[in-house]
Amino acid sequence: MASGRKTVLITGCTPGGIGHALALKFHEADYHVIATARRAEVLEELTKMGMSAVSLDVTSSASIEKCKAQVTEITGGTLDILVNNAGLLYMLPATDIDMDGVRATFETNVFGVMAMCQAFIPLLIRARGLVVQISSISAVAADLYASVYSATKGALNSYSRSLRLELRPFGVRVMVAVTGTVRSRIAAKISQRLPEGSLYAPVDDLYVKRHRFSQETVPMDTDVYAAKIVAQAVKGEGWLGGWLGRSPDWYWTGGLARRTWLGQYFPTSWTEGMTAALSGNDEITKRIHAAQGNTA
Repeated sequence: MASGRKTVLITGCTPGGIGHALALKFHEADYHVIATARRAEVLEELTKMGMSAVSLDVTSSASIEKCKAQVTEITGGTLDILVNNAGLLYMLPATDIDMDGVRATFETNVFGVMAMCQAFIPLLIRARGLVVQISSISAVAADLYASVYSATKGALNSYSRSLRLELRPFGVRVMVAVTGTVRSRIAAKISQRLPEGSLYAPVDDLYVKRHRFSQETVPMDTDVYAAKIVAQAVKGEGWLGGWLGRSPDWYWTGGLARRTWLGQYFPTSWTEGMTAALSGNDEITKRIHAAQGNTA
């Protein structure tokens, strides 16, 4: 049992990532943290600090049900906060995507979130709790070679809008964390490479460099990001019917987040131009034209 403390369940807590940092910050806020990863043994550091560790594969219904049973035993059948953080970053040009990879990315980033919400909402209702969705600025801004990832985060945002309205009668809130660049090990986990015959073969080195974009473009330190998310999540329902002091519906943070938020109020060409400039699109175009024998 969680000894009367508020509880938070976080998916994707492998060391070096955002989920791990969130676990530490929620622990500092005196929450009983239930951290998950595909292999719970990688969370030994967290369990030594008094957190609970549970094995979880968000793409497996059986794994989710087993996790739910364990969480119910730990908390006594309630849950204050569910953080859907587990995710895959799939990076390939749209002309090179592999549909099995696309489906796997949607399984984790979208369908896994839906399955987790469906399973744990009954526990959240008992606590008038909060769902925190870890989204991305890629959902609203053009992101080179990330069409699949961006599509999953766009789907997550749309799902969360409807979910928020549907859960309102039950006192459960939904906070979407629109995340900019954050320092983590995510770039090291990108396994995709350009296939043979790719249209982008002339810029393969720039494609590989793009994998490191989030780590080289004004990234926010992971612990700073996690502290900001936790500070917003623990606010609760607020006062005056939630008009004051509650957790926000949308929270933008991380490198480039403010710029992207502002870009929503400008023509699309502004945000796409910003991304093109940051991505070295002129050099990409020059090389591809040269490879095609077209210097125009």
